[in-house]
Amino acid sequence: MNEKMFFKIRIYFTGIVTIAIWTLLAWNYYHGGVPSHHILNDKDLPEISNWWGGLLLPFLTWFLLYRIQKRIVRHNNERSETSTYQKHVLYRFTSSLLFGVLLSVFFTFGHSELSGYMILVLLPLALYFPIFRAECLLGFVIGMTFTFGAVLPTGIGSILTLVSAILYILVRPGILYIASKFVQIASSNK
Repeated sequence: MNEKMFFKIRIYFTGIVTIAIWTLLAWNYYHGGVPSHHILNDKDLPEISNWWGGLLLPFLTWFLLYRIQKRIVRHNNERSETSTYQKHVLYRFTSSLLFGVLLSVFFTFGHSELSGYMILVLLPLALYFPIFRAECLLGFVIGMTFTFGAVLPTGIGSILTLVSAILYILVRPGILYIASKFVQIASSNK
């Protein structure tokens, strides 16, 4: 996929997301008002209106698709197997979209403890999979936008992205190094 084609995809996808969020906000406005959510669902913390999502989500979509485009173009320039890499990007986006939707469904139906456990499951997964990538954050935020608006998922997703990047980039190599030393020691003792 060349840069021109991906740029068109960025424009169309951002347009679809923009229309979707503003349609959701208009529907909310005419059906009881646009909701606001307390940070971390704590009544003592301030509320954030879903109106901010009308500005944040299109910008976030445009920016994250730009990051994805740059990574795909860089990968295509370095290697020849382009289709499998783009499939991985699509799989990560779809998986995180489903994760965000499932998290929202559990929270909506009163199973907030399951939502908390799902977030905790991301920590060990971050040691094995690069869930800090832009497509994961974008899928997570879009998947949770209907329930929570765009601002809270963006904040929580950004924190999770930072933590998972630290785990995958810094902690994982240390664990792999220690494991390789144990394997070396075990194989030399035979």
